[in-house]
Amino acid sequence: MKKIILLFIIISLPIYGQELQLPPTSQYLADNPYVIAGAYAGIGDFYKLRFTGETQWLGVKDAPQTQSLSFDVRIGDRSGLGAILFNDKNRNTSQKGGQITYAHHITLSEYNNQFISFGLSYKFTNFNIDASDIVTSDPSVQSYNVNNSNFDLSFLYRLENFFISFNAANILDKTIKPTILKEPTNIRNYYLYTGFLLKNKFTSLEYEPSILYQLYESDGRSSLDLNLKIRKMNGSNYIWAGISARLLADQSFKPNSIAPLVGFRQNKLYAAYSFNISLNQLQSHNSGTHMITIGLDFSNRISNCKCVN
Repeated sequence: MKKIILLFIIISLPIYGQELQLPPTSQYLADNPYVIAGAYAGIGDFYKLRFTGETQWLGVKDAPQTQSLSFDVRIGDRSGLGAILFNDKNRNTSQKGGQITYAHHITLSEYNNQFISFGLSYKFTNFNIDASDIVTSDPSVQSYNVNNSNFDLSFLYRLENFFISFNAANILDKTIKPTILKEPTNIRNYYLYTGFLLKNKFTSLEYEPSILYQLYESDGRSSLDLNLKIRKMNGSNYIWAGISARLLADQSFKPNSIAPLVGFRQNKLYAAYSFNISLNQLQSHNSGTHMITIGLDFSNRISNCKCVN
């Protein structure tokens, strides 16, 4: 059964695999929303560095593994820069790439802390399939190597403790090789991320419910993440715990996975861990997905504009 699953993954990758981005996991909840919307780059008083390692489908041989390194920083008073490098490998397939981002932040109203941000990201990737050891009569399963690039456009709106961001990913059609007949040229997908922060001056606890909706334009696939995080603050340091449930929005909101998360920030050090539990047919063949994030936050000078707070 495990071999059947892996062969299905490899056959499907020419159709869906090369999407020029990190796999959409829960790493954005490790206080790193920049990985799903470039408009977040440069918000905050820190140079933010995050390394994430993820091992999917434990118990399945040669299952997907992903490593990523992200960095974003404010420059000047109203702008931000960001960069991501990633490596994603699944047995005979691999994808390596990254992105660079410029973001600009604008104050709409200081009276009620109303801000808007815009981000533009350039993305590049190398996608490779090594089919030399695969025995199949399917002509679409063949060795394949291609470099590609694309762009993302994103915006972020904040009002007091409410936020909503939108990211249009891979806005250009992709150039493909004619030998991969099933590979789409349209790999555009969209991310809508929104939530709010509940807190008051009489308690050190903060509650942050949020929703992430993902839509793939070419085939209508979509998913919905329902999230809740709780932080216990101690000055600028904190510990937090949360839970995320992913639903298949194009399949009558059928549950696909659930992931408990924990993390902390202590001075410059940041760490988070999540365990993703599959609720689909693969559940009986693997013991879940582990993800760990390690980060460093380096102090930056205070900006004169509230739009980057």
